[in-house]
Amino acid sequence: MAPRTPATTVLGLSAYYHDSAAALVGENGIIAAAQEERFSRRRHDPSFPELAVRYCLDEGGAKLGDLDRIAYYEQPTRKFRRVLATYLGTAPRTWSSFREVAPAWLGRKLRTASEVRDRLAELGLGPVPDVECFEHHESHAASAFLPSPYESAAVLCVDGVGEWATTSIWHGTGDRVTPVAELSFPHSLGLLYSSFTYFCGFKVDSGEYKLMGLAPYGRPVYAPLIREHLIDLKDDGSFRLDTRFFEFLHGHVMTGRRFEQLFGGPRREPEGPLTEREFDLAASVQQVTEEVMLRLARTARRLTGESRLCMAGGVALNCVANGKIVESGLFEEVWVQPAAGDAGGALGAALLARRDGPGTERTHTRESRDAMRGSRLGPGFDSDGIKAFLDARSLPYTRLPTEELSRRVAGELAEGKVVGWFQGRMEFGPRALGSRSILGDARNPTMQSVMNQKIKFRESFRPFAPIVMAEHTEEYFDLRQPSPYMLVVAAVAERQRIEADVAADATGLDRLRARRSTIPAVTHVDHSARVQTVTADHDPRLHRLLGDFNELTGCPVLVNTSFNVRGEPIVATPEDAYRCFMRTDIDTLALGDFLLEKTAQPAWSEKDDWRDLIPLD
Repeated sequence: MAPRTPATTVLGLSAYYHDSAAALVGENGIIAAAQEERFSRRRHDPSFPELAVRYCLDEGGAKLGDLDRIAYYEQPTRKFRRVLATYLGTAPRTWSSFREVAPAWLGRKLRTASEVRDRLAELGLGPVPDVECFEHHESHAASAFLPSPYESAAVLCVDGVGEWATTSIWHGTGDRVTPVAELSFPHSLGLLYSSFTYFCGFKVDSGEYKLMGLAPYGRPVYAPLIREHLIDLKDDGSFRLDTRFFEFLHGHVMTGRRFEQLFGGPRREPEGPLTEREFDLAASVQQVTEEVMLRLARTARRLTGESRLCMAGGVALNCVANGKIVESGLFEEVWVQPAAGDAGGALGAALLARRDGPGTERTHTRESRDAMRGSRLGPGFDSDGIKAFLDARSLPYTRLPTEELSRRVAGELAEGKVVGWFQGRMEFGPRALGSRSILGDARNPTMQSVMNQKIKFRESFRPFAPIVMAEHTEEYFDLRQPSPYMLVVAAVAERQRIEADVAADATGLDRLRARRSTIPAVTHVDHSARVQTVTADHDPRLHRLLGDFNELTGCPVLVNTSFNVRGEPIVATPEDAYRCFMRTDIDTLALGDFLLEKTAQPAWSEKDDWRDLIPLD
C-alpha cells in the first residue's frame, strides 16, 4: 500500500442516513460547513449533499481538483457487516425487512466511496481526489476534540449506532484522538431514548428534543421499570439492553407488544392527545439517560485522567444531561460540538484527513475559545445582495447603520414585538445561535405561547431558550462556564425566581402557564433553561443588541428560537427569511442592515410564495 500523503485541503461528507452535510477544511482551519437541508429545504435531508458541497467549495474559492482528499464520515463495509449480522442473528423473523433493505445495501450503500466519487464527478468541478473513509465514532470524536479549546481532554461520544460502536471514550491529545473504551450495538443509549421517542408518538431522529422538553412535566415513576427490565447499568456506565423488549433489531419500528405490556398500553398515536403517561415516560427515560451519562463521564475522567471533557454524538444534544455533567463538577469545563449529530461527522472526517498536513497545529487557546468560529460556518449575504433581493420584489424597508438598527430592534422587543434576526453567516448544527433566529422579550409571560402557537406552529409545551450577555450569566443562571452553543441546561438563579401560583394537585400541562421567574418566557416548569452565553468576540451584533435591550429594560436576556416553522429547516437565505416572516406573526424582520416592518409589507398569500411550501411533519 502506498504511504498516506499529507493533505492540505479536504472536503468532508456525511450522507445517506440523516442530516447530510459537507465541510471544507484548509490550512487556516475550518472554511465552511453546512447541512444539505438548509439548501434543499427538506428537513433532515439524507441525500448526497450536492448543494452543501457546492456552497463549501464556493466559499473556499476551490474546485474539486484543488482538493487533496475527500473524507467520508463512516466505513460502509463495516456498517454493512453489522446490518447483515443483525439480520442473520434474528432470522427468519426479519426476512421481510431484509428483503426491503437488501437492494440498497447490495447496491449504493455498500459501494458508498465509489458512489461519492461518481456524484462528485457529476458536478463538473474538476477531477475528484481520493475518498478516504473513517470510522463513525472516530469522526464524532475528532469533531468534538480537534476544534475544542483544549490541548488535551477526555472525549465522550454517545449516539444510536455507527458501524458497531454506540458509546465510546477517547483521549484527545495534540492533534490525535485515541480510543480508550467502547460499547457495541445493540446496546445503545441513543436507541433506548429513541424507543421512548417513538412510543410517545414522536418522530425518531427528530422528536427526541420534544421528549426532552416534555420530561419536566412528568414524574420519573417508570424509571425503576426501565432499570429493572430494559437496561442493566453498571457502576462504570457500561450497560446492556434486554433486546426482547425492542423491535429495532427486527424491522422499521422501535417498540412492540412486550414494550406496550410493560408500560400499560399501546404507543401514543402521532398528533394524539398527550396524557400523564407520556409526561411520566419522558421524565423516566430522561432520568435514566442522565444517570448513564454521568457514570460514563466519571469513567472517562478516570480512564484518561483529564480535567476537561469534549462530547459529540446525537445523545450529546441532550442538553439537560450535559447540564447535569457540568453541574456535577466532575470536570473543570465541558465543551460540546455544536453539530454533535451526524452532520458534524463530515467535519470530524475532514479534520482527521487533514491532521498530518501543513498548518494543522492546534493554535487556538482557551482565550480564543475554540476553532468553530461561533459555528457561523454557513453562507452569509452582504448588504448589496440583500438590497438586490428586496428591490427586485419592491419590498419596503429602511436601511440603518448597525448601531441605530440595534437600538430600533431593542426598542421593538421591549414593546413586546417579535423580531426575525437574519445576520452574518448561517450556523452549522441544529441550533440557531443568533444568525438565523427569532427573538422576543424573555420578561413577557405570554411570549412562550405566542411564539409556539402563532409563529412556530408547534406544541404548546415546547420551551424556549434564553440568550444572555456572557458577563451577566451568573446574575440569571446557575452556570459557571461558557455555553456559546446552547447545549447546556442550567437552573434559573434563585434571585430571579418567583413563587409560582400553581395548584398543589396540578399535573402535566396544567403547570405550563404559571410565572416562575423574572424571565418567564425562558423558564421551564422545573426552573431550568437551555442557556446560550453571548460575547462581543463571538457575535458582536447580537451582543450589542442584548446590551441595548439591557439599557432600555435592565434585563440582558432575550428569547432566542430558530428562524423557521414546524416541519421546515432553519432559513438559509433572505428569500427563506422573508417567506417565514410573512407566513407567521413575526412583527419585524432585521435582514442585515435592513429593517422590514410587517405592517408596511404588501399583502401576502400562499400564491406569492417562490417555492412549494414544506408540509408539516
